[in-house]
Amino acid sequence: MTAARSVAIIVGLAALLTWFSLRAINPDAELFDRAFNELEHFGVIENTLYRDVFTARTGMLGDYDPLGNEINALRKSLDRLRATAAIDRATSEAIDRLAELVDQQEQLVEAFKSQNAVLHNSLSFFARFRAHSDLRELDLAVSSAAAAILHLTLDTTSTSVGEAEMSLDNLEWEALRTNQAYLVEPFLAHGRLLRKLLPSVDGILKTMMTLPRTMNQDALRATIIDRQIASRNVARLFRRLLYATSLALVAFLVHLGIRLGARANILHRRAALEHMIADISMNFINATPQSVDLEIRRAIASFGTFAGSDRVYLVVSGVSTRSYVWQQPDKDFPPGWPEQAPDLAARIGPDRNGIVHVPRVGRMPVGENQRFLTDLGLGGWACAVNTDSQGRVIAFGFDAVGRKCRIAHPSELLLLRMALDTFIHAIERQVVDEERSRLQRRLQHARRMERIGTFTSGIAHNFNNILGGVLGHAEVMEGHVGRNVNLVRHLAGIRLSAERARDLISQILAFGRRREIRRNPLSINALVDETVSLLCVSLPVRIELVVKPSPVGLIVLGEAAQLQQVIMNLCNNAAHAISDKGRIEVSIEPQETFEPMPLSHDKIEAGHYVRLSVVDTGSGMEDMILERIFEPFFTTRQNGNGLGLATVRDIVHDHVGGIGVSSLPGRGTRFDIWLPRVEAAVLPAAKRLVADGIGHGEVVMLVGGDSGRLLGDEEMLAALGYEAVGFTTADSARAACDAAPDRFDFVIVGQVGSPKQSLELASQLHRSIPSIPIVLATRVPFEIAADTLLSAGISDVVQWPIVAEEVAIVLSQSSPAAATRGLDAARASSSLTHPA
Repeated sequence: MTAARSVAIIVGLAALLTWFSLRAINPDAELFDRAFNELEHFGVIENTLYRDVFTARTGMLGDYDPLGNEINALRKSLDRLRATAAIDRATSEAIDRLAELVDQQEQLVEAFKSQNAVLHNSLSFFARFRAHSDLRELDLAVSSAAAAILHLTLDTTSTSVGEAEMSLDNLEWEALRTNQAYLVEPFLAHGRLLRKLLPSVDGILKTMMTLPRTMNQDALRATIIDRQIASRNVARLFRRLLYATSLALVAFLVHLGIRLGARANILHRRAALEHMIADISMNFINATPQSVDLEIRRAIASFGTFAGSDRVYLVVSGVSTRSYVWQQPDKDFPPGWPEQAPDLAARIGPDRNGIVHVPRVGRMPVGENQRFLTDLGLGGWACAVNTDSQGRVIAFGFDAVGRKCRIAHPSELLLLRMALDTFIHAIERQVVDEERSRLQRRLQHARRMERIGTFTSGIAHNFNNILGGVLGHAEVMEGHVGRNVNLVRHLAGIRLSAERARDLISQILAFGRRREIRRNPLSINALVDETVSLLCVSLPVRIELVVKPSPVGLIVLGEAAQLQQVIMNLCNNAAHAISDKGRIEVSIEPQETFEPMPLSHDKIEAGHYVRLSVVDTGSGMEDMILERIFEPFFTTRQNGNGLGLATVRDIVHDHVGGIGVSSLPGRGTRFDIWLPRVEAAVLPAAKRLVADGIGHGEVVMLVGGDSGRLLGDEEMLAALGYEAVGFTTADSARAACDAAPDRFDFVIVGQVGSPKQSLELASQLHRSIPSIPIVLATRVPFEIAADTLLSAGISDVVQWPIVAEEVAIVLSQSSPAAATRGLDAARASSSLTHPA
């Protein structure tokens, strides 16, 4: 939930609380109270009006002003009722009925005032009238009429009106009869007027009394009471809504507080994770190439402790898979796990950030992936995957055994991807350091070869001439000495010493400059049989040479003479190690490895091999000597030259094989030569491969300043199976590269001026075609640092002028497939053991 949305919810709830509060206090209650008070006041005024009307009827009211004031008061009261109680149509109609009643009352009061005034004037005249006549009958008629009128003031019924009318008629008749009409004429006029006014005034009063004033007031009061009850119910409802909204606001604030606390914890956890990743990155930066693996293991343990996971691992998959693992006690890895983590991540499908997150395995869609995770005992799983620059898939995984995954927040998952990138950079840096070390070793080898080549080229011919002269003179003297035993013995010693010196020169030349390997399909059994037949003649009689039976049809690709030299050197060394009687056993066995296998002095890749073993029962070697046996010029024999085993190792490496040695003092020595095996079905292809060369038509850019030598080098590369394109100047090479950067597969930069100019040209070409291997051919490799070669993009170094054998090996190793195998082998040499 965003901050804006939270603020909007809080503002909305606060607005509802305000509105509910205003409605809950029942703002109409005061209006209803005022309406009730005004209705009571209206009734009081109306009662006062009626009282004054009756008082005026009895003549006790001095004037009629109170009646007008009371009518006006009723009007004002009605206005106030309209202002307070007219809240809906029903109350408005009730007030309108009261207004109509007031209008009727006003009309009746006005009629009452006008008639009642005349009435009281007549009654006052009546009270003052005194008739004095001489006729007793007239006086009695006057008294009778006066009594009837006075009775009519008290009783205005029709009987009283008839009696009064009859009395007035009798009086009028008596006055006419006695001729006294002028005396009673005013009396009769007022009497007849009173006879009319008294019933009319009382009729007005009766009409006023019959008006439904109480009923209208009661109806209005009932309506107001109903509205008051409804208003109270609405207020009660809003109070409940107010309470519910208050609870909702409190609950939301509590929820928001919990979320803010959780968010604070997440931010704190993320900051700690970022700090840990930064520390790990600094450790990787400061680590030496040899300690990178240790730092990776430490980093994985830190991630496992931080995340609370049961198992954490980093899996690097490629030609060979290696794993860095960490686990809690009693949380062992199942068989085959975590090596299968990259494949599982690919099946599930990572998101756009390369993250696979399974919070709960039980909630996954039912299928193969859920069953696989369940079989592993996982309750939750998180994994970040990415591909490095070599195309290898690298997975960084976290296992939660039997429970949900504790890594759940997206920010932490993204940081896992950042951590994975840190690991990838560390591994690639380790690869670069290993490549630098390889180039350094290659450079040292080239320097050594240059020194040996310089040494041998300087002394070989002269020394061979001297040796030739010595041997020639020795042969001449042997022909002249006759049977002089002492002279013959001395001459034989001279010849033997000269021959040893010649052999030493030959071995120095063979070791210092590699020859082109012509690989042909060879039957290893036939080769061993031929070599053993030669050894049986040269080995001492005290040594038994035994060849164990081997399977038929074991084929290798190689040069027979060189492999024969390997067997003979090993058997001769074994013979020298046997001081008395002993036994040398030669055996051949087919072998197959499914993953890279380390040997005592080498490491071989997975594949099919022929293992050639030479076992002797000689004196054996101590560990200190065993470590140095393949060093050039290292020997433990007084008459040894230290180049035999060094040459053996170079020949085996030239045949893409490996050597393993085991020895114990007093128990003999075992040499195992591992050579790649080919099937009989591929023999024709192998023959064609040797006939056509080791290349497959790849285009090689060859740059050299000498056009004559350049032409010969092009022909040599063509014989090796490559298409060579020569350039005598740096400008022409750069122009050709810019014009068609995809044309070339390899670049060999020879001498184009000074060594510095050759390096500059290699660097320029590397910037134009960074994916193409560049080989530097130079006469002075010892003057160039490995970092300089790396910065210039140089993948290998050979001697200039180039030698077919050396450049063929370098080009075959510099191909993309070979480079990948070489880098994987270098990385695998420092990998962890796969967990069981």
